[in-house]
Amino acid sequence: MRHVISISFGKSDNNYEFDTTFMDQKFHVQRIGTDGDSTKVFDLLEEWKDKVDAIGIGGVSFPSSIGMKSKAKLHQMKLQAFCAQIDTPVTTGENLRNVAQEWVLRYVQFKYGGYFNNARVLFLSGMINYNMAKVMSLYTDNLTFADPVLESGIPKFLKSLKRLETYAETINEMLQWTPATYLTSSKVIKGWNDHLVRKAMQKNSVIVVPYYDFYNYLAKCTLEELGGKIVITATAYDDRIEFLKERGVDVIIDPTPKVLEQVVGVNVLEALIIAASGKTQAELTHDDFLEIISELRIHPRVIYPSGEMKRKNRFAFVIHPLSQENLKKDKTIKAISEFTSPKVMNTIEKVMAYSPPFMYSKVSGIKSPTGVEVEGWLITIGGTPKQMLSHKAEFTYRRLLSASRMAKRMGAQIMGLGAFTKVVGDAGVTVAKLADIPITTGNSYSASGALWAAADAARRMGLIKGAKKGKKLKAKSMVVGATGAIGSVCSRLLAMAFEEVYMVDIRDARLLALKESILQESPDTKIHISTRADRYLADMDVIVTATSSAGKKILDIMKVKPGCIITDVARPLDLSPEDVAKRPDVLVIESGEILLPGEPILKDIGLPPGVAFACMAETIVLALEGRFEVYTIGREIEWQKVKEIYTMGLKHGMKLAAISGVNGVYSDEDIARVKELALEARQQAKKQKSRTKKAS
Repeated sequence: MRHVISISFGKSDNNYEFDTTFMDQKFHVQRIGTDGDSTKVFDLLEEWKDKVDAIGIGGVSFPSSIGMKSKAKLHQMKLQAFCAQIDTPVTTGENLRNVAQEWVLRYVQFKYGGYFNNARVLFLSGMINYNMAKVMSLYTDNLTFADPVLESGIPKFLKSLKRLETYAETINEMLQWTPATYLTSSKVIKGWNDHLVRKAMQKNSVIVVPYYDFYNYLAKCTLEELGGKIVITATAYDDRIEFLKERGVDVIIDPTPKVLEQVVGVNVLEALIIAASGKTQAELTHDDFLEIISELRIHPRVIYPSGEMKRKNRFAFVIHPLSQENLKKDKTIKAISEFTSPKVMNTIEKVMAYSPPFMYSKVSGIKSPTGVEVEGWLITIGGTPKQMLSHKAEFTYRRLLSASRMAKRMGAQIMGLGAFTKVVGDAGVTVAKLADIPITTGNSYSASGALWAAADAARRMGLIKGAKKGKKLKAKSMVVGATGAIGSVCSRLLAMAFEEVYMVDIRDARLLALKESILQESPDTKIHISTRADRYLADMDVIVTATSSAGKKILDIMKVKPGCIITDVARPLDLSPEDVAKRPDVLVIESGEILLPGEPILKDIGLPPGVAFACMAETIVLALEGRFEVYTIGREIEWQKVKEIYTMGLKHGMKLAAISGVNGVYSDEDIARVKELALEARQQAKKQKSRTKKAS
């Protein structure tokens, strides 16, 4: 049996001794901690040098990967000089450490699909973990390095890999002549630096903590700094896991491969590899380590201290005021509007259109039944639809791209376009090409939500007789704005459910093309096309209005059949509150609202608590699914994606919100009242028709 020993500068409390099998060979593994006593380390090395096959030296502070070349060289020379005195292989595990740090990030990024995409990452020592920082920079630009603050007492963070390199090669070299204790001798400066580090921890979602001096780095951290974070740190012994668990850490990623049942350091693993392979430390290459990792099918340690899988993805969603009334939600603008003329409000509306994007609300508390959570940010641009239409599309593009840059800095992995921003210009195509993060308009889920709400309303109304299984509804449906992004998909889906579909749009050539396309998919559906919405209104059981008319009158609600269900997914709405009030026997719903899973927390967006517009819900579903990709853009929507996003939504606990109209949520009593009035109106119409027939 081979024998490997680890002589560590670390605590003796973590000592262990056990037998194991590694690379098909039997080993006796032993660790002896010296509690920082360097004399004892040398004494133990002298004692064990001829009794074991390989020796690991643990608890050492690895030299910085960049900068401080003289110190790194000195460290290497001392180590080589000592090792030259004995025949037994001695290693600190530095070579395996360098390989493992890069490997673990690439593995987790691939295994969990975009895990580090655009993450906000804080390195407490970028110089020590430089190799890891290089790999992390492939996935995110949101890197922060605390080296100046923690190593030199300078109250300044480095915000890029390039700045870290510059600091390490120049400023840090010069600071070797000025002890850090000189800069931090003032309690005020030290207190301020501690405050800055705690704030940085709170702002970042991933924190990389060096193995050496682990507790010193995190000594003052509480739940406020570490709660809900991902911590990357090597050789996470049980005491460290418990320490991070008490402070609410969600995930611990340990770059040290867990090959044995017992958690051991990289020095032990490298010593085992040296002893098992028969190669010296100098002979072992990075390729050798990678080959061993591959052959043994070693996986990184991903630890969930709470015992429950945790993952938190991030999104951003763009909102904007739909009218001057929405602008008045701002207290200042509301106060101004109370004593100024409409001209002043028009001026404010124009000025707000030029304002830079700003964060309206942080969104949290959204949790899928799968265990995945998301957090996000609602980003406001100031232009109303009226102002967007008064400028060229490029005007809005610039503000959306500015919002995407803001979202990226916040750490969002995908951004959704809401309301009118998703129909301006080319409906998101240009923004998706130029933005640094994936973009979706949310139109796939808007279409799905429209029909979801219509189907639920029809069921609750009970005026449309259900068809037999596999048969279509014997009812008539209409889509106004049928060739638009949402309308065309609604038309396709209604054709799969209804015997007759009436498609209305002013673009007659597109109507003909859409009709031919739908008939190829649903040849047994009767498709009617028209450029006039009022031509067939009186016969419709279900109407979906999905235009981008910006306030123009689309249909005459007085011509609609009693009991008709109108789903208005246009933004701004096609039907005003005044129009809806004229027909209490018609159910007009503002479709697209989705009840989010978990306990969502966000500021008022004009919907009931926990409810989101479908376009926003699409962004959230994609974030929950880890689908950080351009999903729905352009005027044409793939109806396969409409079905897919609906299925994904159900998987993550999305539900149709309580059906709401212009006056708020419809209760069961409200819907029953509409039904009652509709039946009365139909009965009166039937009697009137009978009297007219008799009179003639």
